[in-house]
Amino acid sequence: MKKLVLVAAMLAMTGSAFAADMPMKALKAPPPVAFDPWDVAFGSALMNDYVFRGVTQSNHKASVAAYFEPRYNINKDLQLYVGVSGESISFANRAAAEIDVYGGIRPTFGAFAFDIGVWGYLYPGGTCQFGAATDFAGNSQGAECAANALLNFNTMKKDVSFFEVYGKGNYTVNDNWQFGVTEFYTPSFLNSGAWGNYTSVTGKYTAPSTIFGASGVGMYVSGEFGRQWFGTTDSFYGTAVFPNGIHYADYNTWNVGIGFTYKVFTLDLRYSDTNLSKGDCSVFTGAFNAQVGATTVTGNNPLGTSSNWCGATGIVKLSADLTAMTNLK
Repeated sequence: MKKLVLVAAMLAMTGSAFAADMPMKALKAPPPVAFDPWDVAFGSALMNDYVFRGVTQSNHKASVAAYFEPRYNINKDLQLYVGVSGESISFANRAAAEIDVYGGIRPTFGAFAFDIGVWGYLYPGGTCQFGAATDFAGNSQGAECAANALLNFNTMKKDVSFFEVYGKGNYTVNDNWQFGVTEFYTPSFLNSGAWGNYTSVTGKYTAPSTIFGASGVGMYVSGEFGRQWFGTTDSFYGTAVFPNGIHYADYNTWNVGIGFTYKVFTLDLRYSDTNLSKGDCSVFTGAFNAQVGATTVTGNNPLGTSSNWCGATGIVKLSADLTAMTNLK
């Protein structure tokens, strides 16, 4: 009997040793996260002045904006996108909104990022602003133009919608520094008949994330210097001296600002200016509140009207920007 007990004890010990030597069953690895190529970016903004290339689009008044941009990532280095955005404006033809429709492709190559696409600017609700039923070249403009002439005789078509093709390039030096170039071209800026070409260089410094401790507030400083070139308009914008059209003045524009970020919010404080004279600004914008006789009379500006729509201005902009993949999960 003792022998049987001893044998049983030895077998139990041997079995325990074998069990200890046996490999444990491996835990099943979690399935890999599936790559979702779709994303949507969207946001809104409130600003004290909507300035586009140094020129106010809102008569130096407050403006609201919003955008919606679906994106499709072919891979981590190539993105396709389309979008729609809107801003409140104040134009000479009484258009009160700008609706933008755009789309393009964003490839990246290491530290280089590019953006190539087409941008359409739509301005619904416009009314023809002109001083007579015919222009200086004798072309009929219709009764609407004669009935809605501005008191300062500045002009603007009912439909000033147009499109641009564009390309942007950005080089990221490190976590703090980025530099870029932009190029935009249109065959008819604001449907004026004058081609337009805009080129600029940009720079941005992003402060270390710990600049404000653990508050989560970030900061950046950025700036841009650009030049806008123009061709000759059609006869609608002609004068007695140049009845078949005028050459809009080319100009330089620049801006510099500081921004503060917190989660999805950005507060941007910016200074913007151009070298356009007040007379050239009046001709280019057709400003409805341009002053008559306040500057030198020229062939492009026979009444000598003057506008401050292109001068120095400060811009305060509060915006919120989100993406579905990052902020809505």
